[in-house]
Amino acid sequence: MSNGIQYINPNGLFKNPAFSQAVATGKGKTIYIGGQDAVNEKGEIVGQGDLAKQTEQVMINLQTALTACGAGFSNLVKLTIYIVQGQDLRQGFQASQKFLGDLKNPPAISGLFVSALARPGLLVEIEAIAFIPEE
Repeated sequence: MSNGIQYINPNGLFKNPAFSQAVATGKGKTIYIGGQDAVNEKGEIVGQGDLAKQTEQVMINLQTALTACGAGFSNLVKLTIYIVQGQDLRQGFQASQKFLGDLKNPPAISGLFVSALARPGLLVEIEAIAFIPEE
């Protein structure tokens, strides 16, 4: 277990460089970040109708929340991604890779297509779990 986090990609499961199949944590601080969407600090939707721009704003919001907790993207252990039906998943994936693409150990990820999100005009929402190991 490196830094209190063990990224597990066992034989018998598909190994994808974009996500880990399972993540186990040891002693430390677990951070739960509620669903972030493409809303800026003023409450305005960023990237109306554009999944890539909305995903970028979501990732910026996640980064802000992680930083406030003393963490970063490398501390992520789980992402749950909600995307409105009809969107091209590849656009959101490409935008998120600007933030996650260099991670040695990517988090476990679940992606779900949904009929709508809580606020009209939103195309993507991401919730996260991060872990800071005890030193």
